Amino acid sequence: MGPLQGKRIIEIAGIGPGPFCAMVLSDLGAEVIRVDRVSAVPDEFPETPGVDLLNRGRKSVAFDLKNPEGVNALLRLVEEADALIEGFRPGVAERLGIGPDECLERNPRLVYGRMTGWGQTGPYSNMAGHDINYIALSGVLGTIGRAGEAPVPPINLVGDFGGGGMLLALGVCAAFVEVQTSGTGQVVDAAMTDGSALLATMIHTFLSMGVWGERGTNMLDTGAPFYDVYECADGEYISLGSIEPQFYAELLRITGLDQEDLPKQMDRSHWSEMKERIAKTIREKTRDQWVELMEGTDVCFAPVLSPSEAYVHPHNLERETFIEVAGVKQPAPAPRFSRTPGAVDGPPPHPGQHTTEVLSSWGFTQEEINDLREKDAIKG
Repeated sequence: MGPLQGKRIIEIAGIGPGPFCAMVLSDLGAEVIRVDRVSAVPDEFPETPGVDLLNRGRKSVAFDLKNPEGVNALLRLVEEADALIEGFRPGVAERLGIGPDECLERNPRLVYGRMTGWGQTGPYSNMAGHDINYIALSGVLGTIGRAGEAPVPPINLVGDFGGGGMLLALGVCAAFVEVQTSGTGQVVDAAMTDGSALLATMIHTFLSMGVWGERGTNMLDTGAPFYDVYECADGEYISLGSIEPQFYAELLRITGLDQEDLPKQMDRSHWSEMKERIAKTIREKTRDQWVELMEGTDVCFAPVLSPSEAYVHPHNLERETFIEVAGVKQPAPAPRFSRTPGAVDGPPPHPGQHTTEVLSSWGFTQEEINDLREKDAIKG
């Protein structure tokens, strides 16, 4: 039912941002076939589904891409596909014989998505790396953390998933639109360094205006007393984002601080003092007590929840922010569409679980499938 229904996408198995991109495209209705290594195929397929939620909603085939027959089988799938996404280091897909030139020769309308950390070019392009390195080079990591302390990696959300997988999914969708008019496919080069830099565009606005200082001293990076997390009496935390004057006034009213002689909100010379006063006040009540006082107001407030608490929060329950697939809680597809809602098309597969089924539905005869299996080009 999703807006990408009818699109066929091949995903060369990888980790992190590539599978996330494929998951998003699958959630939005595309048929995504994951190409796993034959070495990953179990001797017997378990009755329970796979465990990696990033692999949900698609079928898995297992090809030996070091076997010419396996490569040729993949290129036959490419002929019927709308897109292919891969996350190899630069040059690896070309050496395997499944690079853009080979794939676009088979299918000139193909969108070829490439997911890397550093990009296809540049002096770092062939270096190993992970999210933390990519957002370090883009300048993003250096902006995250408290004053006087080391930068704090924001898990791997900014590079891998925000600046990487999500941006590749956007690129693939944009290329789908363009190919409708040009009739010609193209390569989408999504680098996590580029993507994480793009996510920080607003910070560059502040820099150009001369209003962004050292890490942890600014409005949005825990420098401001009205935009931070605070510990409550029970050791739990709440989040405050009372930036606008009317929201800040509401914060002061509910905490009772408006009864005191206070400095002006944007007087940075008093931010440390105000942070101490707010922190002292918040520590006087439990998180639940602050929820009772602040929920439904314009303080710009929310309790800081663990994932298990987020599952059962009334707001998330009403919106079905989290769903259950094969007994496993997980985030629901997003964004939401009024006519063509996305959906999770099944739990994560095991590598090679659908090799025969997929090849048959994509035009291979049973004789051809048997031949590929005898030549160890496929498994499953």
